[in-house]
Amino acid sequence: MFAEINSLGLFGLNAFKVDVEIEISRGIPVFDIVGLPDIVVKESRERIKASMRSCEFEFPVARVMVNLAPAGTRKSGSVHDMAIFMAVMKAAGYIDADLDGMCFIGELSLNGSLRPVDGVLPMVLLAKEEGMKAVFVPEENAFEASVADGIEIYGVSDIKQLVEHFTGKRKIPVSERFIPSPDKTEYQLDFADVKGQNTAKAALEIAAAGGHNALLIGTPGSGKSMLAKRMPSILPDMTFEESIETTKIHSISGMLDPKSPLVTTRPFRSPHHTISSAGLAGGGSVPRPGEISIAHNGLLFLDELAEFDRRTLEILRQPLEDGKVTISRAAGTVVYPASIMLIAAMNPCPCGYYGHPSGRCRCSHKQVSAYLSKISGPMLDRFDLHIEVAPVEFNDISSNKKEESSAEIRKRVSAARDIQNDRFKGTHINCNAKITPDKLNSFCPMEDKAKEFIGKAFDRLGLSARAYDRILKVARTIADLNGSEKIEKEHISAAIQFRSLDRKYWSGEEQK
Repeated sequence: MFAEINSLGLFGLNAFKVDVEIEISRGIPVFDIVGLPDIVVKESRERIKASMRSCEFEFPVARVMVNLAPAGTRKSGSVHDMAIFMAVMKAAGYIDADLDGMCFIGELSLNGSLRPVDGVLPMVLLAKEEGMKAVFVPEENAFEASVADGIEIYGVSDIKQLVEHFTGKRKIPVSERFIPSPDKTEYQLDFADVKGQNTAKAALEIAAAGGHNALLIGTPGSGKSMLAKRMPSILPDMTFEESIETTKIHSISGMLDPKSPLVTTRPFRSPHHTISSAGLAGGGSVPRPGEISIAHNGLLFLDELAEFDRRTLEILRQPLEDGKVTISRAAGTVVYPASIMLIAAMNPCPCGYYGHPSGRCRCSHKQVSAYLSKISGPMLDRFDLHIEVAPVEFNDISSNKKEESSAEIRKRVSAARDIQNDRFKGTHINCNAKITPDKLNSFCPMEDKAKEFIGKAFDRLGLSARAYDRILKVARTIADLNGSEKIEKEHISAAIQFRSLDRKYWSGEEQK
C-alpha cells in the first residue's frame, strides 16, 4: 500500500515543499524514515506510535517505510509529524478521502494532541504559492497561519478530530482570516518627558524620517538612553509588506504573540553589550536569526557602544551596507533580511566625563584614545548622524514648559515618509537612507549653492565617498521635512554639522 502526503519544511527563512511518501508492505514489523531526516524527525516514529495508541488507532503490523522527498535536502524539527501520521492513516486504510492539494504541518504529543511549531507563516505562504488549497496546522498556530490570504486554514486540536474530519463524522471549521487593524499602539515612553535637548531631538527626528543610523555621545545622565528608548514612538507606521516580512522572522524565532499574529509595530531591540557574535548576527548548526534580523524593519539600539566586543561590532558593518545577513554552514547558506535603523549611545571616555564643563574627567589622553579607538573608523563612518548630547541645563530641567509630544513629532516624520514613498514608487527603496549610489543624483538634486558648498566641505574636511553619500541622504531628509523639492545650502550645512564628532573626538586634536 502506497500513499503520498504534502508537508513543508523550513531552513532559515526559506520554506520548501516536502512530499511524505509511505509504503506499507509485508515483512518484519519495522518503521523507518529516510530522506535525510535529523534526530528530531526520526523520533517522530515514537510520537506517532504513542499518539495512535492513546487515541485507539492500531499501528500497522508490517514493514512501514517513509521517504521525505526531496531526499537530498535535510529535514529538521517536528513539523512533519502530522503529515507522517496522515500518510500512515491513508496507507493503512483508515482514511479514504482525497488529500491532494492539502498540506499538513504540526508536532504530535504522546496523547494525540497537536503542539504548535515555529515558522508556520513562511510555510503557509509557500503552500499558497505552490497552489495548495488547504493547510492543516495545530490549533494554536491557526491564528498566525490565517494571515495568509487565498488559502483555507484548519486549526486541529488532536488526531482524533483530524481523522473524524476526513471520515465525515465531524468537520473542522475553516479558520477566519486575520484582518489587521490600524496600529493603535500606546507608547509609555514619550518625547514630552524629555526636558531640553532640542538639538538631539531634532537630530533623532531626522533619523526617524529618513531611516538613518545615529550615534549619541555624551556624559552619563545627559539623556542618551532616555532619548533612544523613545524613538519607537516617532517611527512611521509599517506597511503590510513590511509587517509580513517582520512576522516571518519573528515566527521562525518563536517570538510571535499568539494574540497578535501579525507584527504591526516596528521592532525595537536593545541587546546587552555582552552579546556574542552569533547572538547579534545569528548562527547555530541550523542558523537562527540574530538580533540584527529580529530588528528588521525596526530599530536596533546598542547602549554603551564602546563596551561591546570590537569583533562583534565589526560584524555589523556588512549588514548595515547590504541590508541582509548571510550565514554559511555545512547544511547550507541562509540569508536573513536586516534592514534596520541603528541607534547607538556611548560615553566619550572610561569615566564618562571627558569634555564635561565641570572638568570632572581624570582620564589620561591615552585612556581616552584607547576607549574611543574601540569604535573603528569604518564602523563610525556608517553612522549618518553624530549627535553630541550635552548635559541638561538646570533651567531646562526645572522648567514647567510643556515639551513637544511624540505624536506631534511623528506627524512630521510620517509626512516626510509619505514624500519618500511617492518618490521611490516602483523601486525597492523605502526611505532616503536606502538610496543606492546609482540613484543618488536623480533623487537628491541640489541647488548650485548647495553643490558648491558640499564640494568645498569635501576637500576641506577630507570626507570619504561614503561620508559624502550619507551627508547627501541626510540633507535629502532635512529637505523633505522642510517641504523642499531641491536640496538647499542650509540643508547641506545642517547635515555636515551632524558629521563632526569623528573629527572632534576621534581625530585626537582635543587629546593632545
